[in-house]
Amino acid sequence: MRPDGRGEHDSLYFTYPHFDAPGPDAPRGASVPVAIIGAGPVGMVAALELARHGQRSLLIDAKDTFNDGSRAICIARASYHILDRIGALDPFMVKSLPWTTGRSFFQGRQILEFTMPDGPDDRFRPMYNLQQQYIEQFLWDAVARAPLIETRWQTRLEGIETQPDGATLTLTDPHGPYTQPARWVLAADGARSSVRRMLGLRLKGENYEGRYVIADIRMAHDYPTIRRALFDPACRPGGTVLIHRQPDDIWRIDYQLDPDEPADEATREATVRAAVQGVLDEIGETAEWQLEWWSVYSANTLALDDYRAGPVFFIGDSAHIVPIFGVRGLNSGLADAQNIGWKLALSLRGEAGDAILDSYTPERRGATLDVFANASKSARFMTPPSFGWTLMRDAALSLALRYPWAGELANPRQMAPYTYADSPLTASDGAEPGLQDGPLPGAMISDARLGGGFLSQHLGPLFTLVTFGAAPEIQHPLLTILSLPPGSAWNAPKGSAWLIRPDLHVAAHWTRTDADAILAWMTQMLDRP
Repeated sequence: MRPDGRGEHDSLYFTYPHFDAPGPDAPRGASVPVAIIGAGPVGMVAALELARHGQRSLLIDAKDTFNDGSRAICIARASYHILDRIGALDPFMVKSLPWTTGRSFFQGRQILEFTMPDGPDDRFRPMYNLQQQYIEQFLWDAVARAPLIETRWQTRLEGIETQPDGATLTLTDPHGPYTQPARWVLAADGARSSVRRMLGLRLKGENYEGRYVIADIRMAHDYPTIRRALFDPACRPGGTVLIHRQPDDIWRIDYQLDPDEPADEATREATVRAAVQGVLDEIGETAEWQLEWWSVYSANTLALDDYRAGPVFFIGDSAHIVPIFGVRGLNSGLADAQNIGWKLALSLRGEAGDAILDSYTPERRGATLDVFANASKSARFMTPPSFGWTLMRDAALSLALRYPWAGELANPRQMAPYTYADSPLTASDGAEPGLQDGPLPGAMISDARLGGGFLSQHLGPLFTLVTFGAAPEIQHPLLTILSLPPGSAWNAPKGSAWLIRPDLHVAAHWTRTDADAILAWMTQMLDRP
């Protein structure tokens, strides 16, 4: 929602582009390898990941511009590695605000200051703040440069029929309806997914009672980029407030609604302005401010039972909805897009069998369930679902006024990459205990500084075998071999080796480099001779 007198896309700081529909003579209906429904951040990352591996895709969206409002604003370190891999990183590094620290307050007194892990071997900071308009703009700029990606704006999905060898979409644009065949379909069309509805699928899980208003304001302010959480503040007794700094002097204020407060009253402009002013008074801010945008949000943990339906894969919010606490929504969706993107590319190139596609649901739904486990803890602390939970939460916060250890209970434990330990693409850990400190099979690698750069900058486009010591004599079309001095990363001993996937997760590692074992695992993982 925007203030009275301003249009839906009349922003104080961002100019929304307008995208035309395909012209009347534009080609329509020719079969495509991959059709992606939804040109938001998740859909665009999927298209860019496919293009990175030489695969064409068709990106379809019913809108004529980007999503309105800032929506997702926190991008995790792992997502910056994704942005780097797809060639979209540079503008993000220029515009976004990195941060490492959060502060929590109870009844106006600070009870916790936490710092997320960060060190000289990390190429990126743990978290960056950036409005979703910029996220979409920077990704779109990369999409527009990619000749393998065709985009059709103002094109609505009206129907979908699936067959064993693909799907047929019914699309409508201003020039009329037509059918569009596709070998594979990626549903990146959000929480209200049309694809999911048309296929008769439902999200399952838990709805939380707590509701928040999300308001963006513009205000000149020199408070550092530190996430603030206010528990039981005077401005919202019994509630919770979150405050984040964004570029262009934009501040995100999330405040919890009273259980009996009607949503229509809570989202009236006058009500929002009064609530925001109350928060600013609470933190001692007296500067003038302007209201940019607001919305209302409730926390849910919902997911599909299976992220695949024949030729259709669900990515992002079409597959799962997670609470905002711990900034897991957008980041989970970007990981979905990268995961299925490189796997579909190998399948389309004939370089991997069906098993690699079958690994998508166990890997990414496993990641969702892990997010649920962590986000549910945060959600119950931020928005206690019952009187008993409220009593325990407030008792913990009261203790934190006197005992620092109790303040750790208010730590949101920001998102960390999921470890695919049980994936069919992950070899069991056969290394001797205590022999090295490197990442375990299934885990995302930790970066390491190498001379003037970082390890992640030296990895190949597909699989990379990182060896410490002499490189083995291995020839494989999908494999890049990177030989490093022993101990130059991960305290790795001579002769050890890690097989790194395109998404920087470890497929396998060996205490002693064995060319036959490495090739055998590549064959098993790719499900082809």
